[in-house]
This record gives sequence, structure tokens and C-alpha cells, in this order.
Amino acid sequence: MQHVPRKRQLAAQQHPKGTVTLYCSQGFQGPEKWDKFNFPVDKKGYISIFDGKNLNGWRGYAKSYVPSRWVIEDGALHFIGNQAPEEKRKGKEGGDIIFAHKFKNFELSIDWKVGKACNSGIFYLAQELTNQNGDVESIVVSGLESQVLDNANHPDAKLGKDGNRQSSSLYDLIPAKPQNQKPYGEWNNTVIRVYNGNVTHYQNGVKVVEYKLWTPEWTALLQTSKFSEKAWPAAFEGFNNAGGVNHEGFIGLQDHGDDVWFKNIKVKILK
Repeated sequence: MQHVPRKRQLAAQQHPKGTVTLYCSQGFQGPEKWDKFNFPVDKKGYISIFDGKNLNGWRGYAKSYVPSRWVIEDGALHFIGNQAPEEKRKGKEGGDIIFAHKFKNFELSIDWKVGKACNSGIFYLAQELTNQNGDVESIVVSGLESQVLDNANHPDAKLGKDGNRQSSSLYDLIPAKPQNQKPYGEWNNTVIRVYNGNVTHYQNGVKVVEYKLWTPEWTALLQTSKFSEKAWPAAFEGFNNAGGVNHEGFIGLQDHGDDVWFKNIKVKILK
């Protein structure tokens, strides 16, 4: 499995008047091209990468545009799931999306809600990878996933081990405990903090997951999961080397075919 050739990520540039410039890649094939956007920064240093009005900096995974089943509604980013009427879905393209700037040490805060029995995910440290044949790998072989799920009604909540597929868990690896999810149709908040390989998930203000990347313990954990070297070699390699050579990657949102909404998406770069 190979990383698509890419120049070193262009760094964020701080500007006065509460904004920051981020360089976002336009696509992953051919010569590197960049879009440059200014994003607002609050007094605590959080960069608003989705303000409920536009999708500057976002694109489909391994695409140069945002697939049309992702729409902005009432200040939130909505994936039109299979539960929606056919006339609302007809002719619209799905697929995972990413914010096309790579983050290394960061804190991500995001509000989300799901429809009844719906499933999605929040990816981080994701890469756009190709296999030996040059085909693009799915984001799930590199993006670590904080689960987004209706625990009460989706069957995945009872699969895996010890609840490690419930909301805000590190999917199929570490369960979120205590499990304090609000029910479908209500807004939850997830915070994901990554700093020098130390990773923490918070759900609705409570720390629920903590682990450390790039250690023998991390490798051993992978070997007990659906991402083991034997069961899924590409995912094992991608997760074992999470963030690639530079230990940085994209933030992504999952198309799992179900209705999901996201808002107040903001990132703080940690020094």
C-alpha cells in the first residue's frame, strides 16, 4: 500500500482580525494543486472549518468536489441517507468527505446527530492511499474512526467486543466508557484530541476513550480486531502507521448510507 505522491503539507498562516489561512488540496492525482481559504478563529484558538454556510476546504475522499448527497440545511451538514424519500436521493452521488488539510497535533470538536437506527463515523489522521495495482483504497483502511451511531436501535451497537462499536468508541478497538450518548434526533458533541500519539475521545463533555499510537501495545490491539494483519492487511498497515510518515492526516465524515447531521466543526492546532 502506497501513499499517493504529495508535496509536504503547506502550513497554516495566522493573520490578524481573528482569521487563519489554510491550504487545502484540490485533489489527490497528478501535480499538487492547492486552494487557499481564510477561516475564523475564536479566542480559544479554534478554527471553524464548517460554519453552516459553505464547504470551503471540503471535498470528497479521492475526489475534487463534494458529492451531492452532502447538503447544508439549517446551518448543519446533512448526508441524505437511504431513509430519505427516493425523489430526494435520486441522481445524487454519495461518498465519504474530508477536510482537505492535514492536521498533526490537534483538537477537533464536532456536534452530530443521527436518524433512527443510523450509522456514520468521524475519521482522523486519514490518508488517500493506493494499493499495489494503483487503485484507491477506502478511507477506512487509514482513517481512525470515532463511531457515530444510534446505540439504541442500530444492530452494530451489539457487535464487536464490550461495546466497542457504540458511539464515540474507537471503532472495533476501544469502547467509549462511560457511554453517555444522547438518543437519535438529539445533538451530541464529540471532541478528539491527538497530541504526539496520545489520543483522547470525549463525548458530551466526558472523557470516554484514551490510547497511545505507534507502540507495541497499539499493534497488539490491532491484532485482536477486524483490522488484524491476517483479517485485513491493508487496514493493519494503515492503522499501525496511522498518520503516515509525518504523523498527520485528514479529518473525514462517513457515508454509511444513513441520515446524519454535523455542525459546529472546529479544530485547534496544538503546538
